[in-house]
Amino acid sequence: MTRYSRQDVLRILQLTSRQLQSWERAGLIAALETYSFQQLSQLRKLRLLSLERIRSSRISASVQAMQRVSGMANPLLEAGMVTARSRIAFRHQGALVEPVSRQLVFDFDGSGAPASCTVIGEAAVQQFRESRAASLFHEAVRLEDAQGPVRDIIELYSEAIELQPDHAAALINLGTVYYNQRQFLQAEAMYRRATEADPNYALAHFDLGNSLDELQRLNEAIAAYRAAICIAPKYADAHYNLALAYERIGEHRRALPHWMTYARLDPSGPWSAHARGQARRLIAADHLQIISRP
Repeated sequence: MTRYSRQDVLRILQLTSRQLQSWERAGLIAALETYSFQQLSQLRKLRLLSLERIRSSRISASVQAMQRVSGMANPLLEAGMVTARSRIAFRHQGALVEPVSRQLVFDFDGSGAPASCTVIGEAAVQQFRESRAASLFHEAVRLEDAQGPVRDIIELYSEAIELQPDHAAALINLGTVYYNQRQFLQAEAMYRRATEADPNYALAHFDLGNSLDELQRLNEAIAAYRAAICIAPKYADAHYNLALAYERIGEHRRALPHWMTYARLDPSGPWSAHARGQARRLIAADHLQIISRP
């Protein structure tokens, strides 16, 4: 890997030692004797900012704020920038973000010129995030329908959730992608977040129960299925899966009413014959147990 000495950096970027030391004191670049090409690129961005007469303290505050807002390790390298009236805006997720104020900065003419930038308030920021999340969600659904690459589908849902953490439908759909990949722990995490985002979303509780069932955590699965039924008492599949879970832990009498409910709610469904058969078997077994009791 090519390394550049301090003298090389000063010469290539036409910096003074004093300028380089000021960036080091501000924590914008480590004090080194040799620099990588990546570090040289970072110094080049710092030099451009200094030409805009933006102080090191302002740059440092913007970089630290952007790290908190975006999770980036080094915004100077990981994001594009636009400057406007001593402010620094970083390009992030399709928009310009002024991280100190946590506001969006729209570049209306697309030129990146400072004069074209205007700051909008928190309500507009939230509206933008929700709109962008909805767009990503619909793109992920379209890609799923087209049987596109799973990695791309996961990325789209994940980005939508990053923008709108309480997007219950995106959380459920991402959980289902993980579930179908048999990544049940990841599926459980998404479904659980969906139940927290919308506690009255019966499907979220049902899907959470399915992932817990796969993880052999049957008591937790039963609680999730019961929550789904509490929200939607006529949720036939939840009754069926709850009956199965009760059977698997030996709670046959508790399974019986759910077999019967499923058979009543979905009499022509694919599992109705099985549910009726299970109900008849349990009733017969229970009757025999009663008449043989001393």
